[in-house]
Amino acid sequence: MMVGPQIMSAIIFVTTPRPVRVSVGFLVGVALAATAGTAVALGLASLFDLGDPGDSGSSGKIIQYVLVGLLAAAALKNWIRRETIEPPKWLGTLMSADPRRALKVGLLVILLMPSDIVVMLTVGTNLAQADANFAEALPFIGATVLIAGLPLLSLLVFHRRVTAAMPQVRDWLNTHSWLISILACVIFIVLILA
Repeated sequence: MMVGPQIMSAIIFVTTPRPVRVSVGFLVGVALAATAGTAVALGLASLFDLGDPGDSGSSGKIIQYVLVGLLAAAALKNWIRRETIEPPKWLGTLMSADPRRALKVGLLVILLMPSDIVVMLTVGTNLAQADANFAEALPFIGATVLIAGLPLLSLLVFHRRVTAAMPQVRDWLNTHSWLISILACVIFIVLILA
């Protein structure tokens, strides 16, 4: 959920003049978006009879296979475009963000990114097929927020080192975002198929 512009935003926010306030705004947005997106995905998936999780021909399994196909397509697209992928231009404007703008960015980078939508649909489908309740999505949401918060946690714990290292991390992520996106797709494909 946090690969690409999502984690880049978190890293940029810890390099702003008011990193804690701005980063907290971003984390609130990520938490709200991941919670709402997963709840909607679970609600949508619950509208369908997804069948028995052990039945490979059930509609739930078919939906999972479609989601695997979408993740594989996203990974292939990233591989093909790896030489030309550049970070979105709006990332460069985040250095002057205030907490309110960071909150909006947190909401939008989760709710509007196709890969995040596929991931939330995957979680919702898995929960619905297992007849699980929304509380069982909380570890997923918590992990998403934790990963989004790693740059801020690092700043708070290792302030001087992180202040010096974050611009280098940001540059590395700029040039290797395609690889991180592919790895994230592969991880979710494995989780779905396991």
